[in-house]
Amino acid sequence: MLEENELILARKKKLEDLKALGINPYGHRFEVKDKAADITAKYGETDKETLEADKVGVVVAGRIVMFRSFGKACFSHIQDATGRIQIYMKKDLLGEQFKVVDLLDLGDHVGIEGYLFRTRTNELTIEVEKLTLLSKSLRPLPEKWHGLTDVETRYRQRYVDLIVNPDVKKTFIARNKIIKTIKQYLEDRGFLEVETPMMQQIPGGATARPFITHHNALDMDLYLRIAPELYLKRLIVGGFDRVYEMNRNFRNEGISIKHNPEFTMLEFYMAYADYTDLIKLTEELFGQIAMSVAGSLKISCQGQEVDLTAPWPRWSMEEAISRTTGVDIAVLKDLESAKKFARENKVPLQEGMSLAKVVEEIFSKTTEAKLINPTFITEYPVELSPLSRRNDERPEIVDRFELIIAGREMANAFSELNDPLDQKERFADQVAQREKGDAEAQFMDEDYVRALEYGMPPTAGEGIGIDRLVMLFTGSDSIRDVILFPQLKKETIRVRQDNADAKSGSQEGQEG
Repeated sequence: MLEENELILARKKKLEDLKALGINPYGHRFEVKDKAADITAKYGETDKETLEADKVGVVVAGRIVMFRSFGKACFSHIQDATGRIQIYMKKDLLGEQFKVVDLLDLGDHVGIEGYLFRTRTNELTIEVEKLTLLSKSLRPLPEKWHGLTDVETRYRQRYVDLIVNPDVKKTFIARNKIIKTIKQYLEDRGFLEVETPMMQQIPGGATARPFITHHNALDMDLYLRIAPELYLKRLIVGGFDRVYEMNRNFRNEGISIKHNPEFTMLEFYMAYADYTDLIKLTEELFGQIAMSVAGSLKISCQGQEVDLTAPWPRWSMEEAISRTTGVDIAVLKDLESAKKFARENKVPLQEGMSLAKVVEEIFSKTTEAKLINPTFITEYPVELSPLSRRNDERPEIVDRFELIIAGREMANAFSELNDPLDQKERFADQVAQREKGDAEAQFMDEDYVRALEYGMPPTAGEGIGIDRLVMLFTGSDSIRDVILFPQLKKETIRVRQDNADAKSGSQEGQEG
């Protein structure tokens, strides 16, 4: 096996040889007139005789991803943003330009002008009449990227992952389509897209540990936002009836297949509505995304079929636990019996946890993963929902739901608390919890309370994690699969050895 630096040295030698021929290895502008996918779509069924008679000219550019030389001729595949197409380069036709062909490697970018024909194996191919080197690749592409056991390398070198793994690109194209569908759905219903601060003096709107930074000119600490909620509701106070924001949140917490410290969240707020209005909206929105991305309300996620056909069931947290574990709901109404049930099911508990938090932990560890089809979890205790409106008939709970699909929380929504006095009391309770050591409890936000004192109309609000949503609709196992550049531990730079096949440098593949 060759060490990677030896392969790079070999390519650098070709770089110097190109310069000696008077060729700039890093070209300027190249006018692309055709795309690989468009050529295939238009001429994929055209027979050999017609192509020869019509003499169809094309101008394409892309990266060399296959290269097979036969001395005075070679076949190659080039890949652009839309797909791949085969090219044929012949010394008799290219003349002096063929000297460049001998110095090409996998990964090089080239511009191609030529005519379409079919090979003896009937593959649609471009016969090259003019070759332009646009960028010389100094680092070899991995030969068998799918065979790498270190998946972290795929995430760290996403630029290579995208080059050699077409399914990765499809995931992010699907992500783009999902985001467009969401925005169009909301804007069709009168929602206004807005932007709110990323750096906040008080990190509010969620129960989470924030990142802290410092502003030198103002000499004060600021927090990267954990949620945009309190600013969006200030806009409702100010007279915008329907607003939404889709942007980044930051939470200084653990990293897992479900969590990245930097993630994309959609939040939207609708005045003169309550959480039941959002149930219908959510069912419609997810259905529209499904039809846009998958063309069906039944999708496959990690080997399981998920049916998004509405209406979706609505269960309280206790009811969901009972349905999935068989425990009597009465057990979950008493602190000691709930703790006993938790211990029997190996659910870890912290000292001094309230009944509400014990039941929430039981739900998280025993039930959530079993909810595959969409399920709304409702009737949350006030203690777990410091920004939600109390239920009129049962003031110990709030008007809230969480949506669980494929074993993951996909959305969180509630009727917003618009009583400034109640809100201030709940903030005070959160502050007391912080003083007792709960680093995720919320801060007192006096300005937000002041905003509520000016009067906020009845409002319903919802948050949807975009990364998890993309995981659902692409069947991805990890949140890292749907974030282009996920956070990773610090890289240890080391000299690696390539796959033995890579030592060929540029000679691989074969004519289609």
